[in-house]
Amino acid sequence: MSVKRRDLIRYLEENTFYLLREGNNHSIYTNGSKIIPVKRHTTFDRITANELCKQAGLLPNF
Repeated sequence: MSVKRRDLIRYLEENTFYLLREGNNHSIYTNGSKIIPVKRHTTFDRITANELCKQAGLLPNF
């Protein structure tokens, strides 16, 4: 099962993360203390999406 990038971004933004800047291959999101790079793929597998949530300190949602 795959997770759409926009769903992952929506989940991060609902939990106080915001877009810090755009890199060459990643969008960089932060909440002021943690920085999470999100690749610009249209879909992620569930494992990758949940690992990004863990890096952000959030509960795995996918």
